[in-house]
Amino acid sequence: MHIVLFNLGIESTQKVDQALSGQGYEITAHRSPKVDEILALSPEVLITEATPSDLSCCGLISQIKAVPDPRNLKIVMIVHGGALERARALDLGADDVISFPFEPLEFAARIRTQFRERQPEVDLEAKLKDALQREHLAETAVEALSGGTNAKRRFWLTAAVLGLSAAAALAALVTVISNGHNRKDTLQLKAEVAQLNGGILQEGELLRRADKARASLTAGDTSATRESLKAQTGEIRKKMAADGDTDGESLKKQLQETQNRLNRLENEGRIAETIVHTYGPSVCLLHVVVEFREKDSGQLIRISMDAAGKPRVDNKGMVSLEIDGTGPPLQEDFFGTGFLVGRDGRLLTNHHVVEPWWGDEELRQLVERGTTAFAASYTAYFPGSSQGIAAKVEQISPQADLATLKLQTPAPPHTALLELDSRSEASVTGDPVVLIGYPTGIEGILARAGSDTSRKLAENAHEVTQIVSQLAVQNLIRPTTTQGHIGDVLKDKIVYDAATTSGGSGGPLFNRNGKVIGVNFAILNDFGGSNLAVPVRYADELVK
Repeated sequence: MHIVLFNLGIESTQKVDQALSGQGYEITAHRSPKVDEILALSPEVLITEATPSDLSCCGLISQIKAVPDPRNLKIVMIVHGGALERARALDLGADDVISFPFEPLEFAARIRTQFRERQPEVDLEAKLKDALQREHLAETAVEALSGGTNAKRRFWLTAAVLGLSAAAALAALVTVISNGHNRKDTLQLKAEVAQLNGGILQEGELLRRADKARASLTAGDTSATRESLKAQTGEIRKKMAADGDTDGESLKKQLQETQNRLNRLENEGRIAETIVHTYGPSVCLLHVVVEFREKDSGQLIRISMDAAGKPRVDNKGMVSLEIDGTGPPLQEDFFGTGFLVGRDGRLLTNHHVVEPWWGDEELRQLVERGTTAFAASYTAYFPGSSQGIAAKVEQISPQADLATLKLQTPAPPHTALLELDSRSEASVTGDPVVLIGYPTGIEGILARAGSDTSRKLAENAHEVTQIVSQLAVQNLIRPTTTQGHIGDVLKDKIVYDAATTSGGSGGPLFNRNGKVIGVNFAILNDFGGSNLAVPVRYADELVK
């Protein structure tokens, strides 16, 4: 996967390197304005840059697009400006345009999209090349057979060879048709997408994911840090007793620092316990079921079933899908966190939780291939409740990754409303924070329940909805709590280090006073485990 960087500034080069490093791309920087020199490098994606006042410099794009054989080259342009500049760049022929400065994660996703989009073109080119080669072989064979062999034999052999050529050409033509009408692409999705949905949950896969979640949960345990500090205090005291006055001042200083850290940790632990006791029952697990419709017809996309009631799978491992059958709808199950903020049953969470396709790259691909995704159901599971509560979307924020849901029946009586504090002084760099949520979704819950319970549930329930219901009946749905500190407070985000992972999206971030100051929305694994929360002031309009 070869990428050429053309005419990028220093800042843009640094940003691109940050976005694409470690992803297996071969990246070459090039400054020559000659089209033939760029094409000689055989890049698959070209990344270039322009300013609002000098988009004419990118006549290079028009030149490349005018070449008869541009080798399926995709061009991504970075512009310094807004919608007008992006529109001009697209008019010039760029395949994608992004304004500077940009988020590295978004930029990396856009580049992956370009590689995905060029793959069908590459495949088609290969098929056409193969067809031409077969046609050439057929012509050669016909010429070779034009000598003095038996006429009847020559006729049938010629027909057979030409048949091979025709079949190859027909295959190429079918590829062209299905590229133009992507209904076939829509209905033939990857088997692993359908495998975990529509009731086809594999027991072994579920247990494997629960074991993985169990390992990640133990890694963030603050009790281990507390015990380590206690042990360190004991060791220092022993050394002071043994050394006498030899190194007394230094050891006293170490002891004081260790005790201060331990006291701070224990104090923060007491704050966390109070928050969990008061507000933990009001933090719910959200189960979102997403289904799909074919965009043209509006019909549900379903899993094709055989006479025995099992999904049909072809010889390539693809689960067959259809729109006019009677099989179960193709479904995706997503999990997030929500919390109670209104006496009318209003829950606050993330936009990407209530509309998973909004922030999910794989789902976006499906939508771009002729499908329409929609949420078939929302169910909120509160700790201590044996049944889930249906919910509906109320509002989605146009400014931030936030949304509200509304419970269709009253919230459980043991719940309390969480108090939001949107004041700037409520979020201070260095202050302790507490995060409550459901990281890794049901895998995390099964991990805490233990391997025996996980195995029994997986044996007796094969649909995700059944498993979540059983977890609720057995009173196993409880959120996890992690502690940390605020690393930075920015205009549109709070950076903190309390551990979480996917599924924890929508979890409330509390300050030391037990007030919610943010809503968790992203993890930054490459930056020391730091995570991001949307400041709650962006939720003011949603919770009025």
